[in-house]
Amino acid sequence: MLMAMEKRITVYIAGDSTAAAKEERARPETGWGECLPAYLSPAVRVENRAANGRSSRSFLEEGRLEAILGTIRPGDYLFVQFGHNDSKEDPARRTEPVSEFPATLLRYAQGARDAGAVPVLLTPAVRRRFDGSGTLADTHGPYLSAVKRLAAAERLPLLDLESRTRALVESLGERESRRLYLHLAPGEFPHYPHGLADDTHFSPAGADRVASLAAAEILRLAPLFPSLVPLARLVRA
Repeated sequence: MLMAMEKRITVYIAGDSTAAAKEERARPETGWGECLPAYLSPAVRVENRAANGRSSRSFLEEGRLEAILGTIRPGDYLFVQFGHNDSKEDPARRTEPVSEFPATLLRYAQGARDAGAVPVLLTPAVRRRFDGSGTLADTHGPYLSAVKRLAAAERLPLLDLESRTRALVESLGERESRRLYLHLAPGEFPHYPHGLADDTHFSPAGADRVASLAAAEILRLAPLFPSLVPLARLVRA
């Protein structure tokens, strides 16, 4: 049994609150990383190191990437998803999108490569923000394009959660898509007595849908990135 456990593939997630596991006091808020194991074989272990409020910069400066690289093994995967907090004005978190942000992400990718692991970039899931005409707004701008450019330049696998979640939210429309996010009525949940209208973080149903989209992206990329094939074969249909 011990030998079988040692051979398990581990997927590490480095990211922000949209992926992170939640404390009980935050429920029903759910990170999509919490739901990902349900879409993978038991032979795959998910180590969700995503943390609330972190940007690519603050995650790195707090030593969180270093902690991952201290345990990641050859054949494992490092999923990297940032962007929500990199664009904020907070100087402790903000990264400049054209050069600093991709340069910081490259440190994650190179660290994984040096350890013999496979780095995988993810675009951030969309915020549910419709404009007056009912069109879903782009709230990530140059940070989104920076992830895509870096993936292309470094030949890194890219799971495009932004495109997948955009299509999902737009297909549901402004009203029905609320159930994917934290739209809570006053008194509905004890942790939110006054209710909540949060269009960034996910409900349990929303987190599950995003995790399923991440799994679909893994399958989509399998023929193009041989290093992902062993993992993709373990994803449930």
